[in-house]
Amino acid sequence: MIARRCIPCAAFALVAQPVGAVAPGRPASGEAEIAACIRQAASRRPWLEKTLWGLRDQEGGWVGAQILNSNGTHDLGPMQVNSWWVGRIAARTGREPAHIRYWLTHHPCFNVDAARWIFLSALAATGDYWQAVGLYHSPTAWRQRRYVLAVVTKLKGRFGARLFAQDNGPGK
Repeated sequence: MIARRCIPCAAFALVAQPVGAVAPGRPASGEAEIAACIRQAASRRPWLEKTLWGLRDQEGGWVGAQILNSNGTHDLGPMQVNSWWVGRIAARTGREPAHIRYWLTHHPCFNVDAARWIFLSALAATGDYWQAVGLYHSPTAWRQRRYVLAVVTKLKGRFGARLFAQDNGPGK
């Protein structure tokens, strides 16, 4: 849940990210902070931390990213939160849309918190883990299916084929 805050995110201890090389085109700066933000956002729920890593690996964003989409929206920050969400997050937090956009773009923990909220809202609405993963990306069914397959590939690459085996499955 995105809380009402005077600042976009609390200070987090930087922890080294044990995941290897940074993807081509993605700046290396900020990776340790993004990793700390993901751990914090998961709230000690391994399945949620893995989910956020799957979304992160698929999205491939970085602090400062503002990627123009063909429909005129932008994908913002490390989790590539679509600018379509700015107004909704602003209304929920009572903050100005310009502030929300800036925080999504430049503050990794705010960006990751927003991504968590988007995913968990979709999960609550659908009751279906994989549908919620797809909805994180798009409301369009064929795009959701394609995205889910890509996220599964990223998850298996990072965590292995039994990615949720020790967690009692997603949503537990």
